[in-house]
Amino acid sequence: MPRYTTPRTLFGLRLREARLRAGIAQDKLGVLIGIDELSSSARISRYENGTHEPPFATAEKLAMALNVPTAFFYCEDEGLARLICGYALLPASKRDRLLRVLDELAEGAN
Repeated sequence: MPRYTTPRTLFGLRLREARLRAGIAQDKLGVLIGIDELSSSARISRYENGTHEPPFATAEKLAMALNVPTAFFYCEDEGLARLICGYALLPASKRDRLLRVLDELAEGAN
């Protein structure tokens, strides 16, 4: 039975969150981004538990495989992380609408 550890880095936390939400096992995710099948599970585990942080190019591949924006992995604020993911899922017309509303709200905050 695998032993799960709490992620020690923000990147690891976000990676595990996105992977579990996508329902993809560590070994499958590794293979999806081009890691050798024999080491893919261990490598993704190291990224998740914070032992290693991947190069940005690998983070981009992980984001693509998990259907999240790369910025999601580095976002400290939960609300902003949700906005980033939600924004990425919207069609262009709704993105523009969201940005207009955001601009209006920001103007009113001053």
